[in-house]
Amino acid sequence: MIETALKKLNIVALNQMQEASLQAAKTGKDVILIAPTGSGKTLAFLLPLLSNLKTGVRGVQALILVPSRELALQIEQVFKHMGTPFKVNCCYGGHAVRIEKNNLAHPPAVLIGTPGRIAYHLDNQNFDESFVQTLVLDEFDKSLEFGFENDMSYIIGSLLSLKQRILTSATKMEEIPAFVKINTPVEIDFSKNIEAKPDLKLKKITAPAADKLDYLFRLLSKIGDKNTLVFCNHRETVDRISDLLFENGLGHDVFHGGMEQFDREKALLKFRNGSHRILITTDLAARGLDIPEVEYIVHYQLPYTQDAYIHRNGRTARMHAKGTAYVILTNEENYKYLPDDIEEEVLSANYKLPEASDWVTLYLAHGKKDKINKIDIVGLFLQKGNLSKEDLGLIEVKDTTSYVAVKRSKVEKLLKALNGEKIKGKKLKLEIAS
Repeated sequence: MIETALKKLNIVALNQMQEASLQAAKTGKDVILIAPTGSGKTLAFLLPLLSNLKTGVRGVQALILVPSRELALQIEQVFKHMGTPFKVNCCYGGHAVRIEKNNLAHPPAVLIGTPGRIAYHLDNQNFDESFVQTLVLDEFDKSLEFGFENDMSYIIGSLLSLKQRILTSATKMEEIPAFVKINTPVEIDFSKNIEAKPDLKLKKITAPAADKLDYLFRLLSKIGDKNTLVFCNHRETVDRISDLLFENGLGHDVFHGGMEQFDREKALLKFRNGSHRILITTDLAARGLDIPEVEYIVHYQLPYTQDAYIHRNGRTARMHAKGTAYVILTNEENYKYLPDDIEEEVLSANYKLPEASDWVTLYLAHGKKDKINKIDIVGLFLQKGNLSKEDLGLIEVKDTTSYVAVKRSKVEKLLKALNGEKIKGKKLKLEIAS
């Protein structure tokens, strides 16, 4: 089954870390996997998990706990792309409880979720935990940072049939909490693996404290149309930068924990499909998100710890690609984890404002629950909307909504052409995603 899954994913060979994880899991012992962001940890635990699944079992056999909704959705997509006969479902805060309860009424073999929501379903007996034999705690250290210790302790204490635990983390933990009940684990540590060392260029910009926003704007204008993540320490700073860019006509999106789940998902989606090339965020986007290769990282505010700094930089220069990270510093700031010989980037007074992306995201008020799929959308847009295949970008179909990237130059004519049309017998509700 593993060979079939790899073929579906177009993977010819596993990397060294994934091979080590697969072999360790075959021993039946608990596994602790430590590896850098972008090294392929998701596959490193999904393949062993897949080996443990049995057909004919009418219950949840494997539970994957993650610190964020976005990571849960990403893992779900990878598992679905593996093309196995096993059902998978996702549960997380901000998702409709009713939909989740309906899904759990026909239990998936693999259940992925955030600790708070999984604890809720356990507490309300919405699924039978007695079948769960494999537990994955992905980005376990991050779950502890986010305050999920009580929920995880309750969940793990309820899983009486567990045979194997797999913990993953990007950094080595000094101590695994007792509630995990991990027993003589096999530890796989690729955190210092030379092969995973990124090709990352580091540059600094020295700015007066009062002018940091202006320097950031000039830097983003200089970078131009490349995918860029701007990291801040606080939500308020994210919003302040967003206001400045909006006032100056520079397209972007924001992502932080204070946003509604719907808006967070939409921001990531528009970044993925190229509608926006700048995403301003907190450390929430430092790891575990399904976003494209990022060419530039900008630390508008540097994090307080070296680990957080490393995780941010891990969003670029991944899997043999190159990347650049900028730090914007005032003369008063001093971070001991930064090297002394960082190259200084010189900014001129003015740069041409980058042009808007070639893509625009369209929102459809129809999704999987309406029996809509990508093929339906492509057929409608090409036949009735008179688009060519090159005019269509990434299409993502959710439970009740869908999003389609369309060439900016074609959007106006497309909306007119599809006005009054139907999809699967329902009147088409289509608009630009704001």
